[in-house]
Amino acid sequence: MPSVMLRRNDNGQLSFYVAKKDLEETITHIEFEAEDKWGGEIELSDGSKYYLEPLDVAPKLPITLRVKRL
Repeated sequence: MPSVMLRRNDNGQLSFYVAKKDLEETITHIEFEAEDKWGGEIELSDGSKYYLEPLDVAPKLPITLRVKRL
């Protein structure tokens, strides 16, 4: 379960960064993106998928969270 940093890049897109792998990709899809439920399955621009346990509220970015690779 890697720790990842989620933030908005200069273009306003969600960015996904894993420091230990020096991986930075743009998030192309996130399962839940509402104010009352945020997270779920995340798909990156390189096609890889991760799972973030859904949060009860949308987080204030940037934030570091733990995710599972699917």
